[in-house]
Amino acid sequence: MQKEKKIDPFGFREYDARWLFPESINELGIESVGKGFGTQVIKKNKNPTVTVGHDYRSYSENVKKNFIKGLISTGCNVKDIGLCLSPTVYFSQFKLNSDAIAMITASHNENGWTGIKMGIEKGLTHCKDEMSDLKNIVLNEQFVTGSGKYEQIKDFNKIYIKELSKNKLKTKLKVVAACGNGTAGIFAPDVLKGIGCEVIELDCNLDYTFPRYNPNPEDMGMLHEIAKCVKENNADVGFGFDGDGDRVGVIDNNGNEIFADKIGLLIARNISNTYKNSKFIVDVKSTGLFVNDQVLKKNNCKTIYWKTGHSYIKRKVNEDNAIAGFEKSGHFFFNNPLGYGFDDGINSAIQVCKLLDNQSESLNSLIENLPKTYQSPTMGPFCKDEEKYDVIEELINKINKLKKEKFKIKGQIITDILTVNGVRFSLEDGSWGLIRASSNKPSLVVVTESPTSDDLKKEIFFFIDKLLQATGKIGEYDQKIN
Repeated sequence: MQKEKKIDPFGFREYDARWLFPESINELGIESVGKGFGTQVIKKNKNPTVTVGHDYRSYSENVKKNFIKGLISTGCNVKDIGLCLSPTVYFSQFKLNSDAIAMITASHNENGWTGIKMGIEKGLTHCKDEMSDLKNIVLNEQFVTGSGKYEQIKDFNKIYIKELSKNKLKTKLKVVAACGNGTAGIFAPDVLKGIGCEVIELDCNLDYTFPRYNPNPEDMGMLHEIAKCVKENNADVGFGFDGDGDRVGVIDNNGNEIFADKIGLLIARNISNTYKNSKFIVDVKSTGLFVNDQVLKKNNCKTIYWKTGHSYIKRKVNEDNAIAGFEKSGHFFFNNPLGYGFDDGINSAIQVCKLLDNQSESLNSLIENLPKTYQSPTMGPFCKDEEKYDVIEELINKINKLKKEKFKIKGQIITDILTVNGVRFSLEDGSWGLIRASSNKPSLVVVTESPTSDDLKKEIFFFIDKLLQATGKIGEYDQKIN
């Protein structure tokens, strides 16, 4: 007797699919998701080819096998490139000329999680509309049927490593490559050696139990170990790669964690010297320093603030033909001629190496030379999923009204309001505050920054918090400024 299919509908997130396996999705459920994605692909292309890969977890091959079974049943032809990184799958769409891609990965999530990153247009992944469509097809079983073929592609990883290793450096940098025993361990050290770095490997052996910490560049345990290793080896820079290799965290030569938005600004400056008149896309949580940066201004470059989320930023990079995009979580996107537009943690590390290769200063000095800003942590007040978007709308209206009334926060009026993703408002001196709805949990996201004082940063938060409390729909914060 066949077991019952299990699919938790909440696994269909805004731009990724994530489930606990087999608690919230089982093999038949995964097969159905394969059928759903195959149906989406078939609607766009006749007789399509889909490239599929998987990360290094004990159950990922089993998940992939069932997903592929679903794909083939719709008439999709599958090219299986095996164990790899998410950017390897994205890259394969260009090299193998496939019509769509799917990566079986739970990224940096703890063991027990699985998921799928998928896309149809080259270099792009599903956003909110595509995920909503997929969810509808899967839950209502609106599948097409056909008979596709299966092909195993061997050694594709070597092609990916060779492609990234073309970026040779003029000087030999000493770098720490930390992979948290995740899949990046069989890629990052080879690529970094290939471009001319001396590489100190940290937790690069594959072990899906993740014995030390999760492969997550925002994990303090991982960052602490990288910092220690950088200082012990007198390295120029430390890199921490996440579980599926599309994000990187950066530690400077003094062992300090560098926020990804600040690294993004340094990389943007370096790129702008060669590629003048370029556009850069950054997410709304990122530093306001991009707006008035003198190097970017001198090179006639433009920065656009956009929705948080890797799928949103890479789509905007593509649509606006921007040369690069930066997300505060560590997803970086490099467009032609620096990349293919998708997020690749190893290519991001290469761009940091190129930055250092072009400068006579250390990474710490470059960061110290940036204008100082006072930035809050990312704060998450609880707000019910069914209420959070209404709360944001209420705040947009209130802040717009206060702007018209020339309301002042610590003596400064609100000069600009951006509403592409929640509401980000700026003051006269470039200080700003952000309130947006979290994409994947029942909470809001609050960030504030001031280039002038820590007091103003706090004052902006108190202003936001007062507006939020007045709605009566806010619970406890995960962390907050006092």
